[in-house]
Amino acid sequence: MTNTPRPSTAPFSRVGIRTGALVFCGNDVALIRRDRPDSTHYTPPGGNVEHGEDLQQALSRELSEELDLDTGQAEGGDLLWVVDQRVTRPGPTPPPRKLHLIYRFHITPELRATLARTEQDELPDGSHETGIIEWVDYRKAADLPIFPPLGEALAALPDPRATVTDAALEAVTDENYTWV
Repeated sequence: MTNTPRPSTAPFSRVGIRTGALVFCGNDVALIRRDRPDSTHYTPPGGNVEHGEDLQQALSRELSEELDLDTGQAEGGDLLWVVDQRVTRPGPTPPPRKLHLIYRFHITPELRATLARTEQDELPDGSHETGIIEWVDYRKAADLPIFPPLGEALAALPDPRATVTDAALEAVTDENYTWV
């Protein structure tokens, strides 16, 4: 019997979980716009689940950090979509397989007026990147570079409160997605 050396880290040997939310105010949805030297992209507010947190704690923490939103003041909180990310990316660390759990909330215009307009994302070197909170008509989301790629599904909703019968969106893989 021979032993074949195994790579130190197999592709997607780790699984990360990210909670995010589509926060609606009427037909507008909150997205974080990130402007980079070579690109602009959008993400729903949210972030990685930290050690010891359950999904609701992580979601509440992230929405508080990024939007100044107390989820107790919002309506909803139902799981809308799940996106399975199995895509490599540039950088020194091996990419994890990541499950994006996308929840849905509804807020009033009065609450929207109190929310953050920018968001600070800490980078690995300790510096920060500023994201701009944009309220976008959800029906125009298919035309935006959103990650995870849920713009087409979002734009296809008949209305912001529409029932979704299949929570699994198409997986993000190297065959259908390229990091910019």
